Amino acid sequence: MTLRTTARLFAAVALSLGLLAGCATTGDGKSAAEQAIADAKAANAEAAALGNEWRDTGKIIKDAEKALEEGKDEEALKLANEALAQAEDAQAQAKLENQKFLDRISAGLDDSSAAAAGAGSDNYTVVRGDNLWNISGKSSIYGDPYQWPLIYKANRDQIKDPDLIFPGQTFGIDRGASAAEIDAAINHARTRGAWSVGDVEQSDLDYLAK
Repeated sequence: MTLRTTARLFAAVALSLGLLAGCATTGDGKSAAEQAIADAKAANAEAAALGNEWRDTGKIIKDAEKALEEGKDEEALKLANEALAQAEDAQAQAKLENQKFLDRISAGLDDSSAAAAGAGSDNYTVVRGDNLWNISGKSSIYGDPYQWPLIYKANRDQIKDPDLIFPGQTFGIDRGASAAEIDAAINHARTRGAWSVGDVEQSDLDYLAK
């Protein structure tokens, strides 16, 4: 059972008990919101230890603590669970990429073989429900969703916000990216942090400028 699932189950039970007791607490006296904040902090610390702490997670935790201080327990619980979800996703990203790195080493891939494997060019036409993440993950494209920044960079003239693409757009697929370019794309995907549709993230602009 994940930390997120545990926190949500705890929150549901605690809130239901709170209808009778006024303010749900854990066995050690913590409220549901306090426990959720503690869980979020622990998960975020693990993400940081893996080198993949998301940009806004710490801020969301601080907002949760502020809401708790102001007596807004429900808001604090919601924010804490959001931070916990981000931290767990960040951990999953880091572990997946570490495994991919180990797999590449085991397969004996070097810069020249990686470049040769990607030789050529291709196009992809966006259909309803697509996003850069799932396009990049298709076996006919890169077979790795974390390489989506390569599509973004190769089609910057068409893509204003990488979180907002449209059916009918046709993107060129860079098949000749070097190992260094692939690593840079994956690193950006891992460390980009929180995002919102319709806004161009500064981290995306920094990536394009490299």
